[in-house]
Amino acid sequence: MQDSLDRKNLIAMKLLHYFITEKNYNPIILQGAEDEIWLENLNSDYKIIRIVSNHIINEEQLNFDLFKTRHVVKKIKKKTFSFKMNVLSIFTDLEDDVEIEKVKNIDCISLYDENDLEKYKFLDEYFPDMNNKMKFSEEGFQLFMKITSDINKKNKEDAVKVDEVFKPKTPVVTYGIILINAIMFVVMFFFDKYESFVQNFSTWGYGVVVYKEFYRLFTGAFLHVGFLHFLCNMYSLYVIGTQIESFLGKTKYIIIYLFSILAASLLSIVLNANSASIGASGAIFGLLGAMLYFGYHYRVYLGGVIKSQIIPIIILNLIIGFMSNGSIDNWAHIGGLIGGVLITTGLGVKYKSSNFEKVNGLIVSVIYVLLMLFIAFNYVKFS
Repeated sequence: MQDSLDRKNLIAMKLLHYFITEKNYNPIILQGAEDEIWLENLNSDYKIIRIVSNHIINEEQLNFDLFKTRHVVKKIKKKTFSFKMNVLSIFTDLEDDVEIEKVKNIDCISLYDENDLEKYKFLDEYFPDMNNKMKFSEEGFQLFMKITSDINKKNKEDAVKVDEVFKPKTPVVTYGIILINAIMFVVMFFFDKYESFVQNFSTWGYGVVVYKEFYRLFTGAFLHVGFLHFLCNMYSLYVIGTQIESFLGKTKYIIIYLFSILAASLLSIVLNANSASIGASGAIFGLLGAMLYFGYHYRVYLGGVIKSQIIPIIILNLIIGFMSNGSIDNWAHIGGLIGGVLITTGLGVKYKSSNFEKVNGLIVSVIYVLLMLFIAFNYVKFS
């Protein structure tokens, strides 16, 4: 029995070492889960890895294990805002006569030791270095110490990265944007410049397309109709802007804000051609889009916030916009939201986004702008 336990502990530790230090998986704490270890990496093909040391003696017990797995995975999918979740269950104590059947989204393998990996060629597609990385020159207590040390080191490095991303920073840029809006508001209403500013600086398709006043694509986002409009937008900007600036950094934040204004203005011109609009709400929707993309990558930490707060806020505001009988430029909101997601994809999320994602995000962002400009200058009719 002691030899069996040592073997199972050894293969489990080697698997943990590989998946945590080489493939960036993180442990999942599950209440009531005995003799099994759950690991997650939401950016991997197998988002969940299970290492099961429980002795599985027959197919009925295996089927019950799979049933429990599906139940837990459903909960994880809801929590992490995931639509599809492939699972790899690795059994370290499965009787030889127990037949493993293919189950949708759950692959199962049985390992007595690392040499059994040769039986499962399909793993080469996902973990081609797994066999080599699980071979160690150390043995016994030295091997235990090495694996423990490596895992602790990797966990500390990951903790430092997460702390770096989520550590609050002073939102200088957000304060600056609020200050600019406040100055414009004071000038407009206390120096009797409202009509002049709206006429000359609002987001107005006719002015952009016919008179080539391209500055209107940005300037309208810094003007407001009245104090309530100004106050609501600045409060929203403070709440969401400070978070985005802290999470993504000041440079990315400025780019996201400005691109969201551009994306909002362009869609407004295309689909709301004969109306002028002002206000920072298009840019704020862009920041909400940025938060959606950031939250998706860090959904282990923010999945609940995204589902319970960000998405409901977006949906509620869009519904209010469509019920406003034209007093709210909802197309600007939608354009800002789209722009925020696209440009954040292009800029990337630290420690999460791949170069492939970022290149595609930048390409699609440019295509969006060019497409909107092409439609505006060739197909939009002004009355």
